[in-house]
Amino acid sequence: MGGLVSLGHLGTHFDVMDKEFPLAFTRREAVVFDLSSNSTEEIEIGDIDLSLVEPDCFVAFRTDWIERKRYGTKEYLSLHPQLSNGLIDALLEKRVSIIGLDFVGARREPEHTAKDRYCADRGVFIVENLRNLDALTGGRKATRCVINTYPINFSEQTGLPCRVVAETGEPSVSI
Repeated sequence: MGGLVSLGHLGTHFDVMDKEFPLAFTRREAVVFDLSSNSTEEIEIGDIDLSLVEPDCFVAFRTDWIERKRYGTKEYLSLHPQLSNGLIDALLEKRVSIIGLDFVGARREPEHTAKDRYCADRGVFIVENLRNLDALTGGRKATRCVINTYPINFSEQTGLPCRVVAETGEPSVSI
């Protein structure tokens, strides 16, 4: 990948997949699931309370991967947790808007790009490499809040860096 293409994939971002991020997605009701004590490599439907997921919401997964592994290392990029295909399909059936992860992607390579496209084709964006999700969960298995996602609109990029901020009362948390 060239310099500008790679730039869009640094830090917190989502893969564009030839789609446009709808302005309505900027502010979403959210549920953050704390799976930081879950040692499984694949997150399954049974690991979360799917009844908390509502249409049009932002669903985030805290695993602490980004805090435990050094960002950008081979281990960080290739051994990260992943969402099971069944869980991804269940989230799509619930008609979520955004899936947020504190790791590299919903699936590991070689499935990463295909799964991002699969979700984008169904109107769902995946925000990768979130931070500070621990500030939201407070030891609870699931937390509700409002999450704002502000992508930087670069043209001809395959990934868009974004600022993600959770409204928690006081103060808000940059994730």
